Amino acid sequence: MQNRLSSGFCCEDTEMKTTVVIPNYNGKAYLEDCLNFLKRSEGTRFAVIVVDNGSTDGSCRMVKEKFPWAELVELGENTGFSHAVNVGIKAAKTPYVLLLNNDTVAERDFVAKLEQAMDTKPGYFSLSSKMLSMKQTEIIDDAGDYYCALGWAYARGKGASAQRYTAPKDIFAACGGAAIYRREVFREIGYFDDLHFAYLEDIDIGYRARIRGYKNGYCPDAVVYHAGSGSSGSRYNEFKVNLSSQNSIYIIAKNMPFLQVLLNLPLLLIGFAVKFLFFAKKGFGRIYLGGLWRGLCLSVSPKGRRNHVPFRWKYLPHYVKVQIELWYNIIRRVTEG
Repeated sequence: MQNRLSSGFCCEDTEMKTTVVIPNYNGKAYLEDCLNFLKRSEGTRFAVIVVDNGSTDGSCRMVKEKFPWAELVELGENTGFSHAVNVGIKAAKTPYVLLLNNDTVAERDFVAKLEQAMDTKPGYFSLSSKMLSMKQTEIIDDAGDYYCALGWAYARGKGASAQRYTAPKDIFAACGGAAIYRREVFREIGYFDDLHFAYLEDIDIGYRARIRGYKNGYCPDAVVYHAGSGSSGSRYNEFKVNLSSQNSIYIIAKNMPFLQVLLNLPLLLIGFAVKFLFFAKKGFGRIYLGGLWRGLCLSVSPKGRRNHVPFRWKYLPHYVKVQIELWYNIIRRVTEG
């Protein structure tokens, strides 16, 4: 696999700390701007790997012709977000990997700011960037992700004024659309779960890091603009509702010990009931219920059980801390957004 990096980026540069991994599936319309803005970056040297999931829109040809400095990995078929980024993470040689959606454009110091913040936070697995709406640049798209005892994952600050989110903060998990990760930790907690295919995979890996005692944070100085739903096409659609509901069950079965599931069960049932009513009003009620059922089946299947996080008594303090946060994040959902 040939390593082709842009002018100013050098794979032999021992001081280079970060590899940007961009998963792509038929995202040619967005990918060109994404790479053009990265090319203008300042403040640090970094590598770029584009992992293509079997695109048929000419994405690969465009990367080869216009961006020969970016390493291109062609998978030949759509293997999902999780598998694609895992390929990029494993191909990286730097201490940090930065996952970036193809439908984003980054400010010039975006990579440098995330890298600098990680350098000062040795106990952190990941840092989420300040994602702003590309259409309304004064509005937050994501300021880090939270997960709560209702079984809901949600983007902190979505739709709120960007001026409210100017301070660093600990979060439950980083949004995989624009976040930096400490590569060595993947060897300890495992990589993104291929069974997620897409959606909630970033919550899952952040959850696993939290169980091991690592932190995840928000870096407001690293700014990126996000178009949103660049691959799935819209905020709510059958593909997204189906996979999200399936994975909302799987993430619980995978990461929560049995007694913790029982503890949270009343709130989880309320959370799933509210979600069903929400999606039923949008015409996706049956899709949502079908996804929940498939999530249950996946969780008890041999391949699903292989990925369950085994409970370890030495991590009990971390489980307790996470559980308290799961309760508190219900309040945050109302008060912070």
